[in-house]
Amino acid sequence: MKKCVFCGGNVEKAMVTFTYKDDDKYLFVEHVSADICTRCSEKMYSPKVADELLEFAKNKFKPVKTIKVPVFDFTVHQ
Repeated sequence: MKKCVFCGGNVEKAMVTFTYKDDDKYLFVEHVSADICTRCSEKMYSPKVADELLEFAKNKFKPVKTIKVPVFDFTVHQ
């Protein structure tokens, strides 16, 4: 069985949502194949998947949908 490179926990294959933030740009890519650590929950991607995710970050593809997300400021609420 594969082991996590970060904590040594067991790793399982799963489909995840990849998230990326750069300044005010947010990106969500659904249904991404990843290895997930059952101990620390770290997500690990194959080199091929990582290269493809980089293409999404470079705006090489058109989104399949757009979502509206409310943004809160914790310091304003206190």
